[in-house]
Amino acid sequence: MRKITKPILLPFWWQDFLLTIPRIVCGYLLTSSFGADKFGMPWSPADKNLGLFEIVFWFPEDVAHYGGIFAHFPVFFAWMAGFSEAVGGIFLLVGFQTRIASLLIFATMLGAVFLQQIQQGMWNTLPALGFLWVSLYSLTLGSGRFGLDYLILKKTHK
Repeated sequence: MRKITKPILLPFWWQDFLLTIPRIVCGYLLTSSFGADKFGMPWSPADKNLGLFEIVFWFPEDVAHYGGIFAHFPVFFAWMAGFSEAVGGIFLLVGFQTRIASLLIFATMLGAVFLQQIQQGMWNTLPALGFLWVSLYSLTLGSGRFGLDYLILKKTHK
């Protein structure tokens, strides 16, 4: 598990800092807006009327339209997508279990890009593509120096 958690440190602290900015921004946007609109979190909009970890009523039907395995298990995939955006966004924001959260976000955004947004034109695909690219480099590098993964690793190696 340590290999998955251990971040790759770049040669200079400022390089890690520059890569931390999009990770934090994307994590915040995923958990506060994109995920919270579909998945029940304490900060989900009141008009969505969602309980904690509850998926919004229309999302499984939306996922079922993707066809294939998504049509057979739409509630599961809708729940996993909502979870990866809302909870994975928190993990990305703070740099905790960054690679695992990034993998979930990457898979979700891959589905969002190619199964949902691309039919509506490239302009609609840009937010999901942005999250996809940030999750890809976070999957590769981990949290860097500015995340909980690094602090926990540093603390446990003393």
